[in-house]
Amino acid sequence: MGFFGFLLLGLIAGAIAKAILPGRQAGGWFVTLLLGVIGALLGGWLGSVLFNAPLEDFFSIQTWLLAIGGSIIVLLIYGALTGRKGARA
Repeated sequence: MGFFGFLLLGLIAGAIAKAILPGRQAGGWFVTLLLGVIGALLGGWLGSVLFNAPLEDFFSIQTWLLAIGGSIIVLLIYGALTGRKGARA
């Protein structure tokens, strides 16, 4: 997967992770992109370590599930560090 494909994957995975998690998360599209890319990296690393399933192909469901799962983890950590609560305002 190329660099721009990975950025697109991170942006979409970050947006899906924000939609899945309850409450309001801080940040606009750039923070979503950044957290999504970090989450995709984390998901790919965890997938390769735990399940021997790395991020390989853009159109693979395994790639998307690992990237979204990693993005959810990163958003939860980001929310804990910034003090955001899950309640909607």
